[in-house]
Amino acid sequence: MSSAPSSPAPEPASPRGVSAFATTRWTLVLAAGGDASAQGQEALEQLCRTYWFPLYAYVRRRGHDTHAAQDLTQGFFARLLERNDLAGLTREGGKFRSFLLTALNHFLANDHERAQALKRGGGRAVSSLDDDTAEDRYRLEPAHTESPDRLFERQWALVLMEEALRRLADEQSAAGKGETFDVLRPFLSREPAPGEYAELAAGLTLAPGTLAVQVHRLRERYRQLVRAAVADTVDSPLEVEAEMRHLLAALQG
Repeated sequence: MSSAPSSPAPEPASPRGVSAFATTRWTLVLAAGGDASAQGQEALEQLCRTYWFPLYAYVRRRGHDTHAAQDLTQGFFARLLERNDLAGLTREGGKFRSFLLTALNHFLANDHERAQALKRGGGRAVSSLDDDTAEDRYRLEPAHTESPDRLFERQWALVLMEEALRRLADEQSAAGKGETFDVLRPFLSREPAPGEYAELAAGLTLAPGTLAVQVHRLRERYRQLVRAAVADTVDSPLEVEAEMRHLLAALQG
């Protein structure tokens, strides 16, 4: 998975965002409740696939080795998807982040054998990340400098931003602007060096001012997509701003 750029600043909530909030994925998951609707289960599975790595990193930082962490993370998601445990767990303020960590800690308090059985012999596997890829990514983390909870919060924020970046890249590609986006993508997280815009604009046969406007629009759209990714993981539009502040603080350490 590609590295996420530095964090965009939060934006004021818009009335349009509030009216559209009922269709976000976590709202669908919570609405499914105990009835295990196909729509709610699909939304839950999509969220689990997206946010698999922060929980794997959390389990590793709790002291489990590579293979045990793989079994536990896979087993946890398999049980969550198979049994619809939504009905029996508290919402913890309606945040998917808090819900998953609470559910995982309940799961870790029980036998490891159950995780192995679910991963290898039954349940629904969640293979959003290759095990070796996840471990390679975990090894890039500073050893023993963060608590499991702080590591989880930071990785959760990074995954949200990667999700927003992926959506932006998909949008640009669909609009036939994929090559230009690849050139401009670094400026989502940094300012240009002196003369850099002029040099790039010449290669793209654009005026430097036009290129600057395109970068500005990409940054604005990226901020919107980060907000949308955050909104997908909370239960109310009133929680988006607080969750944005919390995750930006996690990125800044």
